[in-house]
Amino acid sequence: MKYFGLNRVIEPIGTIPPTAWKLDNSRELRAKEMRVSIEVIKLEGDNFNQICSACEYNDAHIKERLLKIVNKRGKLQNPYTESSGILCGVIEEMSPDCDFGGFKVGDEIISLTSIAGLPMYIESVDFVDYNYGEIWCRGYAVLFESTQIAPKPKDVDIKPLLCALDEEGSLLDIRDVFAEKKPSKVAIIGSNLIEMLLYAKMINDYRDSNVEIIAAVDFNMAAYIKKPDFMKVFDSLVDRVYFTDLTRPMDAFEFIFEGEKGEAMDAIINIEDIQGAESVGAMLVRNKGFLFHTGVKRNYFQSLIAIDCLGKEVTNYALDGYAEGVYGFAIELIKDLEENLNLLNIILSHRPKKKMRQNVAGSMGKILDAQRIEDFIFMSPETAELVDTVLNVAKYDCNVIIQGETGVGKEKVLQLLHNNSPRRGKPCIKINCATIQENLAESEFFGYEKGSFTGAQSGGKEGYFEMANNGTLFLDEIGSLPLAMQSKLLRVLQENSFYRVGGTEQKNVNVRVICANNVPLKKLVEEGRFREDLYYRLNICMIDVPPLRRRKEDVVCLADFFIKKYSKKYGIDKQFSLEALTRLEEYHWPGNVRELENTVHRLYISEKDLIIDEASVERLLGDSMYENMVLDMKKEIGRQPTVDFTKIMEEQERRLIAYALKKEKTTRKAADFLNIPQATLARKKLKYNL
Repeated sequence: MKYFGLNRVIEPIGTIPPTAWKLDNSRELRAKEMRVSIEVIKLEGDNFNQICSACEYNDAHIKERLLKIVNKRGKLQNPYTESSGILCGVIEEMSPDCDFGGFKVGDEIISLTSIAGLPMYIESVDFVDYNYGEIWCRGYAVLFESTQIAPKPKDVDIKPLLCALDEEGSLLDIRDVFAEKKPSKVAIIGSNLIEMLLYAKMINDYRDSNVEIIAAVDFNMAAYIKKPDFMKVFDSLVDRVYFTDLTRPMDAFEFIFEGEKGEAMDAIINIEDIQGAESVGAMLVRNKGFLFHTGVKRNYFQSLIAIDCLGKEVTNYALDGYAEGVYGFAIELIKDLEENLNLLNIILSHRPKKKMRQNVAGSMGKILDAQRIEDFIFMSPETAELVDTVLNVAKYDCNVIIQGETGVGKEKVLQLLHNNSPRRGKPCIKINCATIQENLAESEFFGYEKGSFTGAQSGGKEGYFEMANNGTLFLDEIGSLPLAMQSKLLRVLQENSFYRVGGTEQKNVNVRVICANNVPLKKLVEEGRFREDLYYRLNICMIDVPPLRRRKEDVVCLADFFIKKYSKKYGIDKQFSLEALTRLEEYHWPGNVRELENTVHRLYISEKDLIIDEASVERLLGDSMYENMVLDMKKEIGRQPTVDFTKIMEEQERRLIAYALKKEKTTRKAADFLNIPQATLARKKLKYNL
């Protein structure tokens, strides 16, 4: 196997460069590597659009964001979309032992391999090309023996060529299918006119003379290109064009279907990421037709569901990845399209930067700073430190105690531990000890032989330890186990063996035990409710998961993650405004991440608008404010042998005044809301330093 940079992975260890969170982007070369001085980077469409919209199409902010991603990750892979792109540059240095097919220092090359797996450093960004989704910058990238590279051609415009190469195998795969199936009526759905031009040209090269091609373009494109100009650019490549709102699939379908006099399409090429485009394609394609998605992310799975609901039998193609021969094919394609591209470039030169509503774009900007390792999403320094600790502890095959309040995400920590440990790929058995009946605890943990007690299964049963053998056993709420069961658990941990209930054969196991409790186990030991010897056997390493109120920055990215989760589940894309995210971030969250997810779910269901604003969040949080204040008070009292009445009342007063000030913005309105004199509220505001 060719060298692909495995020893450049910093975290998490055991992953490969494209999926790793962070790479070593140091300049010094290692075996079978080359360093390339970067000239231009073509970002994948999702990646470029997300960064631009998050930064409100502000050049300075986009440049800052790109540098921030590279500094954090050691590569230019968007943590929000997990996508990247390809690059063009000049070979600076090559290690003596590498063989890159005759290339030498000073050669201008194009990396056909995604930069998602290439260590990179960017010194500065000189120019952002919004039309082609390209970043002209200075810096370097480290390429490996496995990296597919090609020479930069002298007589071809590099900008559209990189667009064609970024489509990689999709163009070739569609070409092959079209050459074989010969569809007679084809629709291309999209809003990227350069990509649309590439696919239209490819179809024309492999179609029969009587084939019709239509274009379904998102109506936002009409802001800078009119139908006559579109047809001039796509001269002889497209028969008709429809500008329509792809986010309203039924309206778009009826508009196109009527224009086509009720004729369905033999084949659909979907190059559009807008949610709704997949439904338009599913409705337009005929039964037993073909539907091509030029990237798996382009709503492929939603399209499958839509087709199934429509009762059609359609062949779906999810096209992605590198294909041998794409380089030469792309060059010929760009050469043949030279006149069309010249016309399109004139139109694109007058294209305005895309504008988004400030509140939505601002919220996206905040979310872009989010980091993600597997399903663990975070932004705060506290959680970053926690993740570093977890990834370090995961390497050592020891028992672990995870502590934290209810709902903080202890199971997510467990999953991160298990997936980055030597036991990844082995069983991870999760048990809530609080749900186990005391008289059944021994048989649940250790299993039983047939006939060992009334009601036992005829063949006996494995216990949790046998089920988790060679893997991980997670014991949640371990503090709820009775002392007698704790004693038996200690013996298994000491000897790695046990007997089933009613059995005489010793069972040997190799299990890593990770346990969790929402009350510190040390406190239970002091109260005599947890065995001290078992505590020390488990407490090889302690991981304390901070409550959400101590890592407020995480609220933003978690809220965005949950709103996208429910958007996908229910099929309607909703977002938070910046002000709504700010309000969520300010809230106390006594129920932690679990409460946050519940709140987002309720907001998604209850709000009719696609943009959930601050007023909606305020209304829902206000309804539960008093309930949560009481819940917080119960938590605090429950942890103390005695209570300080004055301190508790002052804390509740402080929270109530803080809430009123945030809600009403001025002391006068806040005082009216609380029905107290403004002077009284002003004094208390000073007292609590609010």
